[in-house]
Amino acid sequence: MKKLVIIAFITLQAVLPALAQQGGITGKITDVTGDPLVGASIIIEGTTTGATTDVDGSFTISNLSPQTYTLQISYIGYENYEQQVEVGSGMTDIGKITLSQSLLMLNNQIVISGTRRAEKITESPATVELITSKQIEELPSFNPGELLARVKGVDFIRSGVVGTGVNIRGFNSNFNAKNLQLNDGRYATLVATGLPFGPLTTQVKEDVERVEVILGPNAALYGPNAHNGLVHTITKDPRTSEGTTIALGAGNQSMFTSRARHAQVINDKFAFKITGEYTRGEEFDFVDSVYIDRLDANGNPGPDGVKEGYEELELDNDFSFLRGEAALYYSVKEDADLILSYSGSNSTYLAPTNVGRNQIIDWKINQFHLRYTSPRWFAQAYMSTSKTQDTYSIDDRTKAYYSGLDAGLSDAEARGEHSYSTGALFIDDSQRYNAELQYNNTFGEFEIVAGSQWQRDLANSEGTYLLDQNEDDYIQVDQIGFYGQVEKKFGGTLKTVVAFRGDNHEIYGFNFIPKAGIVRTGTLGSWRLTYGQGIAAPTILNMYGDLFSGLILGNAEGFTLADGTTVEKQKVEKIQTFELGYKGQLAPKKLFIDVNAYYNISEDFLSPVTVVGVATERGGMPISQVQSGYGVYGGLVATYVNFGKVNTYGADLGLTYAITDQLSATVNYSYFDYSVDKDDLAANDFNKDGEVNKLDVLVNTPKNKASIGFNYSSEKWFGTLFTRWVQEYDYFSSFQIAAKTQDLVYRGVPIKENARSADTWNYGPLGGFVNVDLGLGYRINKVFTVSGQVTNLFDAEFREFTASPFIGRLYSLEVKASF
Repeated sequence: MKKLVIIAFITLQAVLPALAQQGGITGKITDVTGDPLVGASIIIEGTTTGATTDVDGSFTISNLSPQTYTLQISYIGYENYEQQVEVGSGMTDIGKITLSQSLLMLNNQIVISGTRRAEKITESPATVELITSKQIEELPSFNPGELLARVKGVDFIRSGVVGTGVNIRGFNSNFNAKNLQLNDGRYATLVATGLPFGPLTTQVKEDVERVEVILGPNAALYGPNAHNGLVHTITKDPRTSEGTTIALGAGNQSMFTSRARHAQVINDKFAFKITGEYTRGEEFDFVDSVYIDRLDANGNPGPDGVKEGYEELELDNDFSFLRGEAALYYSVKEDADLILSYSGSNSTYLAPTNVGRNQIIDWKINQFHLRYTSPRWFAQAYMSTSKTQDTYSIDDRTKAYYSGLDAGLSDAEARGEHSYSTGALFIDDSQRYNAELQYNNTFGEFEIVAGSQWQRDLANSEGTYLLDQNEDDYIQVDQIGFYGQVEKKFGGTLKTVVAFRGDNHEIYGFNFIPKAGIVRTGTLGSWRLTYGQGIAAPTILNMYGDLFSGLILGNAEGFTLADGTTVEKQKVEKIQTFELGYKGQLAPKKLFIDVNAYYNISEDFLSPVTVVGVATERGGMPISQVQSGYGVYGGLVATYVNFGKVNTYGADLGLTYAITDQLSATVNYSYFDYSVDKDDLAANDFNKDGEVNKLDVLVNTPKNKASIGFNYSSEKWFGTLFTRWVQEYDYFSSFQIAAKTQDLVYRGVPIKENARSADTWNYGPLGGFVNVDLGLGYRINKVFTVSGQVTNLFDAEFREFTASPFIGRLYSLEVKASF
């Protein structure tokens, strides 16, 4: 005991003087008018130690050993600032620092999605595009997703008044789960289908701080399905965005939106925010014809056996969205926070799919999220739920309705339960549980990030579209992954990053995913060279789907066919990417360039639904016990299989020029193409017609697209003129066809423009349009702002997606009050 006391005394003698010598830095950050910049970032160069400014623009960094430090100070929309500070044994006050506005915002854009660490966008080893809070604030619309149209390298798709989506670097479809969507670090995807939330999102525009878009695979850090790209939406911290905002908007298509956000700092420990939105309107007037084989009164097919087209049954063009979030922030200590949040939405709208449109009715999303953040540790746990009771396939219900009439049912009987009898109804009562733990630190010259993620999916369709049986029968799928990243800087100009991820999935096993990058930073910009891999994992629908009474079945276990051959169970789709890019200024403070070129090697594509033949078993179970419509189909099965190897390549170019301090011009251009071994019939002839062509490899992406934009922002006025051109291209997704007439047959149907194609109508290729958008706003005073926009200014009729309407002119007016 005496020895322990002596050791403790000696230790205290050594430690207490060192603690007494600890110092710190304090100061205040303002703009040129003297107003505080709330949320400005102050980082000590070469470390992750730093702080953000409070509502007064003040900051404090404590517990610093006496020496000279270099502060890096940044704020979105302002020039970066660096200052050396000599720290002694006390608090060093550097006084007030004034930042000047920067129109191009090159060096002061800070992102976190590229490497899971805060870094300058020019130093990220990934191609990261940023939608800033200023762009979002000056958008006169309730839907910040519209700004994705202005991001280079992104295939932006408008599928209606509210429907917007993105695809990155090819292989699009009406059921595309290859682009991962995150909201504040949590997955924002549906449990069963893996599709991004899209219009189902819970976030309100006024609460969005920024959106970071990664072009290309980033699965090494974010896991399966960060395959083609990543869209990460990050919301505002109430401690750096205190106040109340109310927005009201209206426009054509009976559009009305009301949104509100309130954020408040209670004391030095607690802060909270609460948001809410109600938006309603009417979809563009459009009816998607459904072609049906009908029998006449004598039981014979219609004239010449030709299918007749009928309007979608009980089409409802009205849409409505109710969404919001509440979050409580607790400062555990000066540099550590505990954040508890709830977000939810209830949505009704029309959604395009591979087989016509779905009527989404009262689809509810709920997310409960707990996070812990500190300079070294990040931990989170969250639960997501998805619930709908009345959503249905309009196409399938229409067909069942007319079959009921032909069977002698009354109109009321045919519209009732019978119209859902072939599997038109989609019930969802699914849950997802996620947990993550991450640690980062600096060891000598190396910066380390390491973490692990766990996910449990519990999918339940109550037997409507999955191979579950009832409301208590959940399909459970578990997966766990671990990831790591090592970053090293050589001098002040060269940085290397190596990352990896290992994922173990209950169904498709273990996959290892590496990534490596080199970034060389110069005076005006930086070069980057990156290699990365990605995987697209089969969704629960791919694995356990049960559609149209078992005609379409998931392929988690493989099939045995009547001729004795087997169909292997599906596996992950893989991609390798090599990318070279430059981001920087060509002329100081005037011209900014962002360019990249990439080459992808993709293999083991997960096919669209395809008929594999008459099956006798699924896994080890007789098909008669699996296929509910066995008496009708006799074991005929359509499912998903892996096939092929395709190389894709392209380039993206962005130029931004500062015409004046308030006015800038931006030009974006993207090129995309592919190559495939046409002689390898075994691997690439998916439809087995003896020829490899574009109907085997459904790229579904324009070869060229470009945009020109002019942006103006001053103290009072702001506005945007944006023009987008998309080259015409053919598109195929299940039986949905949008293609010009050509000497090819797709799924047994000749490709003919402006003609019936299987059960729907081929209106011709997508793209081939020029779209012009105009926005204008005026800040009346510090409280009130009025703004408006016209989308598709010249009312050019064009179509961007199958199973969706032709896009007409949209105009809206919005009034916002901020207190």
